Amino acid sequence: MPISNGLIADSEGFRDVGSGTGVLDALEERFRSYGATHFLATGLPLPGRPIEPLILRMSWGDARGERPHVDAADSVLQQALRARRAFFWYAARDKGVQESPLCVSAGPAAARVVGVPICGFLPYQAAVIAAGIALTFDLKAALEIDHFCYEAFKRLFDLGYIHRERPGDLSARERRVVELSAIGKTANEIAGVLQISQRTVHAHLQNASEKLRASNKTHTVVEALLYGQIRV
Repeated sequence: MPISNGLIADSEGFRDVGSGTGVLDALEERFRSYGATHFLATGLPLPGRPIEPLILRMSWGDARGERPHVDAADSVLQQALRARRAFFWYAARDKGVQESPLCVSAGPAAARVVGVPICGFLPYQAAVIAAGIALTFDLKAALEIDHFCYEAFKRLFDLGYIHRERPGDLSARERRVVELSAIGKTANEIAGVLQISQRTVHAHLQNASEKLRASNKTHTVVEALLYGQIRV
């Protein structure tokens, strides 16, 4: 389904936006045009890292108008971490909304929730979450908002408002070792490919495991894939 000309024009307009705040204003306004009353744009942290320093914009008051605590383990953010395109949840149908403290804090306004994963700038990962009792969304809107969010974050990177690196990212050598492990290479084979000792290979794997809070090599590979640290 093609992207509408109006949305393409809006996305191209990001080139003329000279500040990160301006980009986020346009992004929030787009979601509000769909009926959203609550809005969150945030980077997603690696395991064990706080999310607060990565929050870019949060217009999400609770019933008392106070900003709720955001936990990276929240079900709606975890869904965004695993998704590859926009998703739409109904509170009455999707258990993830009912289990999300963030959505619960919005009360009845979170009857409908949309999440957009930002996964085109690895290793950086982010999510845009919006909620509203009158939020309307369909396949066409999902395709459009994926494109719009991508262009918004591209502009944020171009402006230097955000950076691809996140606290806890694997080093280039750690990524390479984990990538080779992911395709079945042994420590001896990895040592030969990278011209390092097996002891160094194991050290890199251990460091990667600790950063990703993984329990073994297989778990390290799984988490590295999930958190955008490697591609295979």
